[in-house]
Amino acid sequence: MSLKYAAIRASFEALWLARLPSLIRLLSKSRGVIFTLHRVLPEPPADFSPNAILQVRPDFLNYVIERVRALGIDVVDLDEALRRLAEPRRGRSFIVLTFDDAYRDNLQYALPILRQHEAPFTLYVPTAFVDGTGQLWWQAIEDIIARQEAVAFTENGDTEYVDTSTTALKKDAFNRLYWQLRKLPEPQRLELLETFCAAYGYDLGKQCRELIMDWQELRLFAGDPLCTIGAHTVHHYELAKLPADQARNEMAQSVSVIEAQFGIRPAHFSYPLGGPLSCGPREFELARDLGFRTAVTTRPGGLYPLHLETPTALPRVSLNGYFQQRRYVDVFASGGLFTQLGRVMG
Repeated sequence: MSLKYAAIRASFEALWLARLPSLIRLLSKSRGVIFTLHRVLPEPPADFSPNAILQVRPDFLNYVIERVRALGIDVVDLDEALRRLAEPRRGRSFIVLTFDDAYRDNLQYALPILRQHEAPFTLYVPTAFVDGTGQLWWQAIEDIIARQEAVAFTENGDTEYVDTSTTALKKDAFNRLYWQLRKLPEPQRLELLETFCAAYGYDLGKQCRELIMDWQELRLFAGDPLCTIGAHTVHHYELAKLPADQARNEMAQSVSVIEAQFGIRPAHFSYPLGGPLSCGPREFELARDLGFRTAVTTRPGGLYPLHLETPTALPRVSLNGYFQQRRYVDVFASGGLFTQLGRVMG
């Protein structure tokens, strides 16, 4: 775990021990929290699993729903969240459950829990992923580095062989390659990723088809009254890196594909990656122009009535795989607390 996450964990412990979350919920004007989830898996991650941050256990998801309701917090969908923001005296405080990327494990492990609790949720779908042609590059580089004793990195035309024989060295290599890819324009990122995967015989298409639901599986979600299907672009590109026309097309085309598949036109959107490097005022305006009722980032914070003025730039709180202790759920459910901790968590 990095120093950043160690510091956050220490903050969680201190807040919980001081019983501050309940006090903040009482005093804060925050009405609710949108939770970000990705994968739901029962197996513990391996020692080298930098993407374990994106996965929670089924029992933890189950406890989150039970605990927030025990705290007097409702689980609502995005449209009800907007209504409660518009009418401050309407209903109790709330959480919204959102899942990004349409991972197949959501069908196997998350959906039964959500149905058991009759908990509404939103599933944001990147359509190329469901077509089986997406590139889950963050998982690909983890998988390659995990099985290699050394890897070759190419940067500015120079090739360097990097030792990955220990877990610590693998983590260093992953972080280096991850941020190299994040900083590149999308065409160069795709080129470097494909070169790297080809060098180690890694099939990106096969990986996508194994991890992500196909359209037939996704129909089980689209037909469930608890589920709101949201758009998440076509290719899961970082929109801020794209020309405006291409970014708009990524957003609009994903809506059209989902509508063609299910007869449902998504009114809610999630920006891929969702941080300041990935989306900003231009993307927020594009989402407004395309008619989305909401669009969510990954910038932490609670929801307040003032967010009705910027519904295409909503904050979310990640149910982080590094913080699955039950005592932390009270912290996660405190929107006002995450507004204050936003800089730490960002």
